[in-house]
Amino acid sequence: MKNKKRPLIIVVLLLVVLVAGGAYWWTQRAKPASNTLTLYGNIDIRQVQLAFNDAGRVSELLVQEGDAVRKGQVVARIDAVRYQDAVNRAQAALLAQQNVLAKLKAGSRPQEIAEARAGVDAALAAQANAKATYARQKTLVESGFLPRQSLDNVTQQLDTAAAGVQRARQALSLAVQGPRKEDIAAAEAMVKADESALALAQRQLTDAVLYSPENGVVENRILEVGDMAAPQTPVMTIAVNNPVWVRAYVPETELGKIAPGMRADILTDSFPGQPFKGWVGNISPTAEFTPKSVQTTELRAQLVYRVRVYACNPDQKLRLGMPVTVQVPLLNNAPQSVPEHVCQR
Repeated sequence: MKNKKRPLIIVVLLLVVLVAGGAYWWTQRAKPASNTLTLYGNIDIRQVQLAFNDAGRVSELLVQEGDAVRKGQVVARIDAVRYQDAVNRAQAALLAQQNVLAKLKAGSRPQEIAEARAGVDAALAAQANAKATYARQKTLVESGFLPRQSLDNVTQQLDTAAAGVQRARQALSLAVQGPRKEDIAAAEAMVKADESALALAQRQLTDAVLYSPENGVVENRILEVGDMAAPQTPVMTIAVNNPVWVRAYVPETELGKIAPGMRADILTDSFPGQPFKGWVGNISPTAEFTPKSVQTTELRAQLVYRVRVYACNPDQKLRLGMPVTVQVPLLNNAPQSVPEHVCQR
C-alpha cells in the first residue's frame, strides 16, 4: 500500500513545482520595466585656494571660517605702502615725459624765432663791419703804411664773420622748422613706456586687495594677520557650494539609458520627501577600473562608470560628503544643454 502511494506523492510534488515555476515566470514576464534609473553617490563641491598676486605682509583678514562670501567681496589685504609709492613715482615720471613730448610738438616759441632772426642780423652787421675794415686795411697795406700781416688778420676776421652769418641763418632755419619728427616719435614711445609702467604699478596696488572669485563659504584660513603672503602661498580656501554635484556610478548594463543633460532628482535622508532638482553633467568615457582583455558577460555587468549629477544649492542644504540617491526618469527626459552658471542667476 505504501509503495502505491509513493509515485502519487512524487507526481503531486512535481505538479506543485511546475505550477510555482510557471507562476513566477508569468509574474516576471508581466512585470513592467522600470521607468527610473536609480544611482547612489555622495555630494562633492569645488574648492578655490585664494592667494595674492604679489608678495607682502597680511594686514587684514575680513572673514572667518564658515562665513558666506559673495563674488567680488573683499576678503583680505596686504600692506600696500610700497605699491602706493611705486604708483606715485610712475605718475611723476609719466607727467615729466608728457611735458617733454608737449614741448617737442609745440615747436619753437615766437620769442625763440625772433631771437634767431636777431642773431642773423647781428651776424650780418659783423660781416659788414669786417668788410669795411678789410677795405681800409687793404688801402693802407698797398700804400705801405701797414705790414702785410695786418691784411691777413683782417681777411681772417672777414671769413669768420661770413661763417657767423651762415651759422646764424641755420639756427634760424632750425627754430622755424621746430623739432625733428624722429625726436617726437622717440618722446611718444617714452610716454607709452611710462604709461605701461604706471598701469603695472596700479595693477600691483590693486592686487594688494584679495577678492572672492565666486560665491561660497570660507572653509579654511591658512594665513593670519602678520604672516608673509606670496603667490605660491594660499591665504584661505573657499568652498564653492552652488552648484554642487553628486559623484555617482552607473553600471555598464545601464550606461545606454542616460546621457548628459537629462533631468534628475536627488534624495537625501536629511530631507525626506524633498527631492532636489538636478541634471546629468557628464559621464566618464572609461570604466572605473581597467577591464581584462577577455571578459564574460557576468564580469562586464560589474563594470561601472563615474557620473556627475549637478544640482543647484542656494539654501546650502546639500553638503560635502552627504550620501544621496539619484533618480533619473527614463521617459520624456530628453537631454538638454544646461550650463552650470544657471544656479547663479
